[in-house]
Amino acid sequence: MTSPSRRTAIAASLAGLAAVGATAASAGSAGASTTPAFGSTRPSGTPTVFTVISDVQGDLGDFDLALKDIEKTNPAGRSAGMVVNGDITPRGYDFEYEAVRKVLDANPHAANVHWGIGNHEFYVPKYSSPSTLAQASWPNGTTEASLFESFYKFTGRDKVYTEIDLGGVPGLILGTEKYMHYHDAKLWDEVWLSEEQLAWFEERLGYWTARRKPVMVFTHHPLPDTVSGTRNKLYLSDYLQADRLLGILGKYPNAFVFTSHTHWALQLADWEVRRTVPGTDNLQGFQVINTGAIQTLWEDNGTGGERALDAREASGLQVELYKDCVIVKARDYRRGQWIKEVKIPLF
Repeated sequence: MTSPSRRTAIAASLAGLAAVGATAASAGSAGASTTPAFGSTRPSGTPTVFTVISDVQGDLGDFDLALKDIEKTNPAGRSAGMVVNGDITPRGYDFEYEAVRKVLDANPHAANVHWGIGNHEFYVPKYSSPSTLAQASWPNGTTEASLFESFYKFTGRDKVYTEIDLGGVPGLILGTEKYMHYHDAKLWDEVWLSEEQLAWFEERLGYWTARRKPVMVFTHHPLPDTVSGTRNKLYLSDYLQADRLLGILGKYPNAFVFTSHTHWALQLADWEVRRTVPGTDNLQGFQVINTGAIQTLWEDNGTGGERALDAREASGLQVELYKDCVIVKARDYRRGQWIKEVKIPLF
């Protein structure tokens, strides 16, 4: 479980971005980085292009910066959509959701913006008032239902999971249906998925795969033993049904899973990997990509924990779908530069 203060720290720069690449963790036996394609010959045809960002967490200045930069690389008029993959707010107050909407509406943006739920949407109970942290008296009169209602009111949905359309490309958004500290005092941010959600997820993956469509999957928390940070002890137990979820995903070579939460930098070598699941008869595995973060970036500290980079860092992804491949491009919003890209074939 990540400490409550971990995501709100405003840290001085502890390491340059060049050092980030030098300290990249190995991909591990279960995942292997795909061959980069930066500067290579582009596929033919016009791609479907969408954007993925995450972890705004109250950093509205960097959110505004990111939206302005996204408009340069994937203008609203041609964008197939934008997904904000959880941690929309710092704590989940209605006025924090409203502040995000205000910044979004002040900028050009894709006509269809889709939202995932993250752990920070459940942090209101830690406060007796918006200005007073009071964890000893948790939940401070806040009900679990009210936290979900705030998310539903903002998104216009009635469930945390949903199917979306990204310019003809199917997307599936997953999300926890319980904030576990209400149900077990030993737990906090762990993800709980109902049997209904898991059955729906498996059915929709099968449906689109039968129609030869790649499926984009969005879930805030990282899957174990995949992208940067997921071999760190902080992120080994985020899903209470991890084996079940991996068993579903492991069957589908054209599933592309976008995960967030860690804030680990996209400069790392294992920012994207293929993950295979024994027993699923899919030797190609499925694709997993780290989305970076709007609210500062983090890296390994060398002792099993992590440390913050400069709080001004902000990054995200641009995804381009062609007939026979997907190109994912990592973007540095602070500098308005591409970090790297990968070309992933469709099977």
